[in-house]
Amino acid sequence: MTGARNVTVSVVGDGATTIVLVPGMDGTGKLFYRQVPLLAQEYRVVTYALSDAAPTMEVLIEDLASIIDAVSPDRTAVVIGESFGGALALSLGLTRPQQVRGLVILNSFPFFSPQWRLRLAIAGLQLLPWGAMGLVRRLTASRLHSRHTHRDEIARFMQLTAATTREGYVGRLRLLTQYDVRHQLQHLRVPTLFLAADCDHLVPSVTQAQYMAARVPKSRVRILEGHGHTCLIAPDVDLRQLLEDWRRERES
Repeated sequence: MTGARNVTVSVVGDGATTIVLVPGMDGTGKLFYRQVPLLAQEYRVVTYALSDAAPTMEVLIEDLASIIDAVSPDRTAVVIGESFGGALALSLGLTRPQQVRGLVILNSFPFFSPQWRLRLAIAGLQLLPWGAMGLVRRLTASRLHSRHTHRDEIARFMQLTAATTREGYVGRLRLLTQYDVRHQLQHLRVPTLFLAADCDHLVPSVTQAQYMAARVPKSRVRILEGHGHTCLIAPDVDLRQLLEDWRRERES
């Protein structure tokens, strides 16, 4: 189906609660492939691709809000965001809390620091011959993935992210140079679960999760031990079970 601004949206499952999965820097929404069948046993699961040409985070927030309106019967959703998608999900929770039943923020941050790394990455991607991007992904695989992720899953990761454009990567990195919600975290009023991989070499996820949880009411932190930044394709990460554990903790 087609959602906000002709963004292609996929819906799987018919549960009473809608979950929207917000992709990370690759922007494709395809890297949730292991999680969607698990979640769809209980939920209505939505995936979509981020616009490569979005000039501001506000445009992406509007896209996400419009998708929730279009696909959720009660116009609310549990929003799960990974890395860059976590920044977008946090932004939605702060600006459109009435649409958010809960937030799950994975390996993300309220502000990306140091900013010089973003600017260096933008310059490097603009200069890099795009045909060499596959080699870059292969060389950085050991720093991105959980150490026990099977090589077949890493090969699938390479295949699925091959369609990511230079425009998309650079555009999302530029949006992060303007992104800072640190001083708004105390105003986030929706139940929030921060997931952090303790072997994340891209983002200091545990430190960032603990920083955010100390400021966000109704929030909890869960450490994913032995996992790297791109952990949703690892064999022992199950978002459905993590959501169930979180629900039980809130009810206890």
